[in-house]
Amino acid sequence: MSNFKTIAAIYAIIMLSSSCNQSSSDYSSGVAAMNADSMKQNVTILSSDSFMGRKPFTDGETKTIAFLQQKFTALGLEPGNGNSFLQEVPMVNITTTGMPLTVKSSTGEFSLSFLDDYGFWLPKTDSVVRFDQTELVFAGYGVVAPEYNWNDYEGLDVKGKVVMVMVNDPGYWVGDSTLFKGKSMTYYGRWTYKFEEAARQGAKGCLVIHNKDAASYGWPVVRNNFTQSKLHLADRSEPVCDAVGWITEQSANKIFSAAGMDSTLLVKANKPGFKGTSLKLNISTQLKATAEFKKSYNVMAKITGSKKPDEVLIYSAHWDHLGVGTPDETGDTINNGALDNATGTAALLELAREFKSTKTAPERTVVFLAVTAEEQGLLGSEYYANHPVYPAEKTLANINMDGVNPLEKTLDMSILGQGQSDLEDLAEEEMKKDGRYISPDPKPEAGSYYRSDHFNFAKKGIPALYMKTGIDVVGKGKEYGHQLKEEYNNNHYHRPSDEVDPVKWTMEGAIPDLSILFRVGQRIISTEAFPKWKEGSEFKAIRDKN
Repeated sequence: MSNFKTIAAIYAIIMLSSSCNQSSSDYSSGVAAMNADSMKQNVTILSSDSFMGRKPFTDGETKTIAFLQQKFTALGLEPGNGNSFLQEVPMVNITTTGMPLTVKSSTGEFSLSFLDDYGFWLPKTDSVVRFDQTELVFAGYGVVAPEYNWNDYEGLDVKGKVVMVMVNDPGYWVGDSTLFKGKSMTYYGRWTYKFEEAARQGAKGCLVIHNKDAASYGWPVVRNNFTQSKLHLADRSEPVCDAVGWITEQSANKIFSAAGMDSTLLVKANKPGFKGTSLKLNISTQLKATAEFKKSYNVMAKITGSKKPDEVLIYSAHWDHLGVGTPDETGDTINNGALDNATGTAALLELAREFKSTKTAPERTVVFLAVTAEEQGLLGSEYYANHPVYPAEKTLANINMDGVNPLEKTLDMSILGQGQSDLEDLAEEEMKKDGRYISPDPKPEAGSYYRSDHFNFAKKGIPALYMKTGIDVVGKGKEYGHQLKEEYNNNHYHRPSDEVDPVKWTMEGAIPDLSILFRVGQRIISTEAFPKWKEGSEFKAIRDKN
């Protein structure tokens, strides 16, 4: 750990200076100690080129966790894991080298380019994976959902084969609210679920058909991820395919055409009772894996509760991003991850500052958890959920931050996965106190509730709140705010250009939003009753058992 201490010393002066001038506040304010300038400084440091995109297993991780440890110490927080600020997360880093994919039919063959047309990741550490005339099967959405009376794999043998499946849910494509949750994605729509189910069915490989609207991001985002190594937890016990990945919609249509079919097959897959089918095509390629076993780290600090220290509220944010990749159109290779998620990590520090500065110590313990490897599949939070420092039955709730408003103030915020828990009611009450309001999830089809670290807490039955920046910008309206979001999603999300704009990024919108999260948290730790899931939530039964 000497390397962490060395780098921590480099930032000590910066940390200490930013922690000074903490003002006292009572529990009703929620903004007294939080500071836009301090937050901007922390975001700028975390997303600077010297942090190299904060990818686990790199010098960027070393600098990041040293920064966070020093910052928590300067704020006067206690270590969150016994006498340590760190929780080890054993992982394996796998680099996949791919080749063109040959598709062979009874009438001929053609090739698809690795990265441009398709991409595979290798989740296993085997050095070489070969697909040699492997049968290709179309399995609709790749979903087995008894509660929706849906089984794309019924009567379909995919053992040792490669399945090609659609992204999102049936309800999204046809706009039918009676199918799953209509436009709102369920976990069955997530690509992670589709890989998991394909493995349970015994498939050798799984390819998700990309569609920009259904996936909520373009092919460049997918392609960029394929150019880099992929992390996995080292202690996985669940089955995995030999290879998993994505294929462009254009390439999928080319495959359907070679099979004597067309894109109407995708339409048929939306109807209840659809049966998957072999495409009577074979694919061939070879992939190479280079594996490296290492440990990454969750960083955690706490303020011990004065009355019930064994009951815990956890604020979380992921500190990691994508690291160094291929050059973009400007030649930039560093994925700085300023909005995603240096803002959330800096917000965690501001909330810690606020809780520490209050006149009255919290009655229950408040934990500030910065997790690793979210970008690799929510791995740091998954490891914490499976190896909790604080038992799930004693954890009151999780409030997660993944992308915090660095721009102007908004009148609204959205709750992702709305209708899950009574944490949402607390948030709405606090918003009304400020003359603000909760707006609907702007893209329910994106399934954002299943795409950040709170999801791993929810899977353990812990009520989890995930709020996002609104679009109703004060004085400028919703259309202006919508344009800002679209501009980021289309041009900067998971790209090197996700950097701090020193002029526009005032963090003025961040502090009011964090005030809401602070006050929701303060109400949670000041109330005897544990937060509850709402009727109809898929997580309620898990909590009830506890």
